[in-house]
Amino acid sequence: MTVKIQRLVNLTIVALAWLTIPLIGKRHIKRFFPVAFLIFLVELLTTLIGKKQKWWVFYNRPHSVLFGELPYLIGPFFVGSLWILKWTYGKFKTFLALNALVNALFAYPVATFAKRVKHYQLVRLSKFQFFLYYFSKAFLMYWFQYLLEKKKG
Repeated sequence: MTVKIQRLVNLTIVALAWLTIPLIGKRHIKRFFPVAFLIFLVELLTTLIGKKQKWWVFYNRPHSVLFGELPYLIGPFFVGSLWILKWTYGKFKTFLALNALVNALFAYPVATFAKRVKHYQLVRLSKFQFFLYYFSKAFLMYWFQYLLEKKKG
């Protein structure tokens, strides 16, 4: 994938996610933004570790988090966290099921497609480990929201 196409893909990933923000609603954004942002920061930190450990590689140049991972983090990961919390907070089993589904889609068909089009590929993580890498953060996200709600209530 050329750098120009890579930039277009990155922009599209972010734009499509953020275009859905108005549909979430102000009240839900206000309620869930702090936790979505906190889990974004956790993911950013673990992404830096993953990049250093070569859990995955992006095919583009330069090999920076800003060019590779960040569009996924500020796009589908952050906005997806808001949506998942909006739809499922207070229903833990549904929350876990939806997170498992979304993370499985990202770990299997999306990762396979990304490798096929030379966007990124998993190196030191299997697809199942990649799934667990993301899915484990669901528990942290729910716990953060629980603590925030308990503090408010």
